[in-house]
Amino acid sequence: VERAGEESHRLGAGRVLIVCDEGIVAAELDRGVRATLEKEGIAYELCPDAQPEPPVKSADAVVEMARAGKFDLVIGLGGGSAMDTAKLAAALAVQEGSVADFFGINLLSKKGLPTIMIPTTAGTGSEATPNAVFVDVDQNKKAVISPPLMPDSALVDPLLTLTAPPSLTAATGMDALTHAMESYTAVKATPHTRMYALEAIRLIGIHLRTAVWNGSDLEAREGMSRASFYAGVSLANAGVNAVHALAHTLGGFFKVPHGVANALLLPHVIAFNMVSCPARFAEMAYALGEKVAGLSVRAAAERCVEAVHQLSLDVDIPQTMRELGVSEKDIPRMSQTAAEVTRLLENNPRRITAEDVEYIYRQAY
Repeated sequence: VERAGEESHRLGAGRVLIVCDEGIVAAELDRGVRATLEKEGIAYELCPDAQPEPPVKSADAVVEMARAGKFDLVIGLGGGSAMDTAKLAAALAVQEGSVADFFGINLLSKKGLPTIMIPTTAGTGSEATPNAVFVDVDQNKKAVISPPLMPDSALVDPLLTLTAPPSLTAATGMDALTHAMESYTAVKATPHTRMYALEAIRLIGIHLRTAVWNGSDLEAREGMSRASFYAGVSLANAGVNAVHALAHTLGGFFKVPHGVANALLLPHVIAFNMVSCPARFAEMAYALGEKVAGLSVRAAAERCVEAVHQLSLDVDIPQTMRELGVSEKDIPRMSQTAAEVTRLLENNPRRITAEDVEYIYRQAY
């Protein structure tokens, strides 16, 4: 993080907008960034208005600030929500429109202000992707996915994650695991993306439990920061699939944090997907540290599902949607909405119908 000023200078910045949330300011995680900018003689303004699971309205407010302030670089400091908000603030500072106008793929054709992303959690990998997710007025989560959103620089510093409490560390870590596993088995996966995804899975298997329950362990924090970044590289190219389709709906309807929604649904979706590519699941089991030598491919694949479930239990992730305030009568409506997220479901390794979506939700209920 001490390179933030140097990187800003390299990118030609004279005036910088730092986008973060109130929690970052309360934890004083912005101080180091501001100090490096001051050292380089770069003016800045702090915007602590990024919201968790950001609604379009809140993101548009930050966009207006970016337009009015005559900035020439935007820094996103925080978790995925802050970084996603910063990406759109930079992109729309130089063009008209609301965030909602660009939901979809490749709708942003113009490069915005340069950006530096500095994650303070090990989870979303947003610092490595051209994606940004927001909650629309209909309470559905929707994404802006365009190459101009790819950050110009990513500064990944595990020291910034040391203050993350166990619950946040667990949810964001399982979010990174979801990115890695979904992109590893995605229809659009390639040997290149699988290389990053598998290393992310290996690192999470080694380090997540320690990072959650012994958060001052810097080796574990560094391992998780690298895992999150690698998973981000993989998902930026291969995409994600059914877990995210179902999790976006769960999060949008019930304001469930993204990492928690992914973590809760991951074991159930991979149990459904396993039969479509058992060899891939066997490889992920091995990466997680499971002893699969001598097992059949199917038996090894089952170990992957069991290992993810056990990891979820070990880091104290909620195990049912009931715990999150979901009623059984909500499931048909959720299923219908999630089944319409075809962009993600078409990337799922197993064909998935609306009936399958409802089955998975009921398994998670």
